[in-house]
Amino acid sequence: MSYVESYEQQMLRQQVREIGRKYGREYYVEKAREGASPEELWDEIAKQGFIGVNTPEEYGGGGLGIYELAIVCEELAAAGCPLLLLLVSPAICATVIARFGTPAQKESWLPGLASGELKMAFAITEPNAGSNSHRLQTAARREGGDWLLSGTKYYISGADDADAILVVARTGGQEDGRGRLSLFIVDSEAPGLEKTLIKMQIPGADRQFTLFFDEVRLGDDCLLGNEGQGLPQIFVGLNPERILGAALANGAALHAIEQASRYANERAVWGVPIGTHQGVAHPLAEAKIEVELARLMTMKAAWLFDRGKDAGEAANMAKFAAGEAATRAVDTAIQVHGGNGMSEEYGLVSLWGMARTLRIAPVSREMILNFISQHVLKLPKSY
Repeated sequence: MSYVESYEQQMLRQQVREIGRKYGREYYVEKAREGASPEELWDEIAKQGFIGVNTPEEYGGGGLGIYELAIVCEELAAAGCPLLLLLVSPAICATVIARFGTPAQKESWLPGLASGELKMAFAITEPNAGSNSHRLQTAARREGGDWLLSGTKYYISGADDADAILVVARTGGQEDGRGRLSLFIVDSEAPGLEKTLIKMQIPGADRQFTLFFDEVRLGDDCLLGNEGQGLPQIFVGLNPERILGAALANGAALHAIEQASRYANERAVWGVPIGTHQGVAHPLAEAKIEVELARLMTMKAAWLFDRGKDAGEAANMAKFAAGEAATRAVDTAIQVHGGNGMSEEYGLVSLWGMARTLRIAPVSREMILNFISQHVLKLPKSY
């Protein structure tokens, strides 16, 4: 594994950084306050081909990998513009469709997802089934040549902006308490689908929804991949999601550290910049060390995934490390700013909310520790 990015990767990083800084944190926060999506930013990075950087070339994408998509995600977050939808539409949905979709499904969805003209949300979590995907109650049953989908999904990001939703549903019995799962592509305006906004205390530009499916009729062409094989198909998309989640957290941490370092150089007390004092400097130095370590693990996870190797361990470790590093980095930045850290002018509290969320989602730190305990350390299963 090379720790030196190629010239093309460096140029991608530079170009995305320039676009992200052109919009900046103020633009993103204003969009969040308005309850609006950062469409202008999305459209600009889409126009440059950055959203579809990991989509196969034959479908209009860049033909590169999750590593390059992670660069896009990290640099936008480092500019103060974290786009959560990047974790879902190109990382999960496009990856799964490219691997398991029929030729017709690939032709229908991948070019639009690659260009950014189409967006797709991902719906797996339910009110009574968070981390335990085996207990999902949303179900699809056959009726003639169609499927009827019913159930509830919870905390679904960007469902209001999506053209379609990739839904995980039970299509079989519950032998040994485990239902057979399948994936369906559902039009976001399908009859019988209702979306309800979940109000968050710290708003973000990517909103969360509860989805209600009431006998939503789906053609057989909406089934993605093989019936009953949804769980292994999902995990093809979940490792990229965790890698992108780590990249998002790393970018947020870098943004906070940069802002706090600038403030510590400019803010003077008793005649010297506050950064002169080790009580301010050392926490920032620790935060920088932690995020750089998290970035290394994120690079490793993306490198493994792009080469078809098992990336589960590295992806989970990257997500864990990045979530912890980002939360500490933003908290440290707030502390460095003192009372100003709580003001709207500096925008750190909203960034803290996003960083703190990344310790919970897309997979909680506790479930990552369970995974590492069981699958890496070979300890007895605890659940």
